[in-house]
Amino acid sequence: MSRSRVHTYPSAPPARPRHRRGRRAAATAGAVALAVALAGCSGSAPKDPGADGKGQSRTSITVSLRGKQAKAGEPVRVTLESGRLDQVTVVGSGGEKLDGTVSADGRSWASFRVAAPGTAYAVEARDDEGGTARAEFATAAAEKVNKLALAPGRDSTVGIAQPLSIVFDHPVRNKAAVERQLKVTTSDDTRGSWGWMRDWSGKDRVDWRPREYWKPGTKVTLDARLNGVDSGADGGWFVRDYRTGFTVGRQQVVKVDLDNHRLRLYRDGVRVKDVPMSAGTPGGEKASWRGTAVLMAKEGTINMRSETVGLGDAYDKMVDFSMRLTWSGMYAHAAPWNAAYFGSANRSSGCVGMSDADAASIYAEVRVGDPFEITGGDAKGTVAVNNGYGAWNLDWTEWRAKSALR
Repeated sequence: MSRSRVHTYPSAPPARPRHRRGRRAAATAGAVALAVALAGCSGSAPKDPGADGKGQSRTSITVSLRGKQAKAGEPVRVTLESGRLDQVTVVGSGGEKLDGTVSADGRSWASFRVAAPGTAYAVEARDDEGGTARAEFATAAAEKVNKLALAPGRDSTVGIAQPLSIVFDHPVRNKAAVERQLKVTTSDDTRGSWGWMRDWSGKDRVDWRPREYWKPGTKVTLDARLNGVDSGADGGWFVRDYRTGFTVGRQQVVKVDLDNHRLRLYRDGVRVKDVPMSAGTPGGEKASWRGTAVLMAKEGTINMRSETVGLGDAYDKMVDFSMRLTWSGMYAHAAPWNAAYFGSANRSSGCVGMSDADAASIYAEVRVGDPFEITGGDAKGTVAVNNGYGAWNLDWTEWRAKSALR
């Protein structure tokens, strides 16, 4: 890393005769010397005529980043050659401030966060005598920028199983560096962990889930302090921070019993709905998944086509009250064409089908983020961690092991 020595020159008028506060005048001259702009000066120091007619060395500081193509992703460090720093302020061209701390000996200051790419910074230092100094530098622009998508939506109210989920546009090789900048706070100090995976789309993804289902009423905030973080090879830089938050709604769980062909909705542990249904035909790809799926979206009336889930031309239907449970295409929805099997057999193409009236009733009650706990033998396997929000199908130890910081 190149380091620039940035010097200041005295701005005070010539000192008064020594017999009038000689020692105080010399100290004041040294403090005031810090007040002139620090715009990349170099070379030998001129002499400052002191009160005794002798030359006085100029005061100088060192700024770790310099010029117009400084390396991004590095903290800003300011060092004072003599005296003690009182305060340093570093502000980016977009108004963002890099906070930091002065060392115990008062000689240096370092920012907590790093300099972001493509940003001009103004540095102002103040010593303990009240003198000030300024400098400027700019970082090189990012050749590639990484962006992300956050779920759930900002200020939403969600069910008790909803994780925080981040999908990245480009690969994230520096997973630990990124995860360190993802700060989750909750209103009740909920314990949780991040877990990395490859999203169903093929992109890198990281989710944060509690050890157990959220408590109703919990308020959750995510501060993704990523500006200036390098994703690693092929990923590019993050050039902004992200923030989102949500509230956890009422305690609801949907239990789907594949063996007895029933769907039951529980609220605060009390059963409030119990309807017959028919799930996926067992013995092949048309079977349903078991395990815990999280309601991803209430999509209403949609066109479902079998070729989109690898089932050839088996169906092409407009389907009402559609509730998405997985990326692979498992829904709970109205399926009046399958009425003969409700409550008696699983004969769908993988979804949980109900009558129009029952599907409408369930659709009206459930909320995105509610868990659908699916049990029974007529299944083709367990919902994968990346097939929607399948994190609840790992125990706590398994989930924590997916963090890059474990």
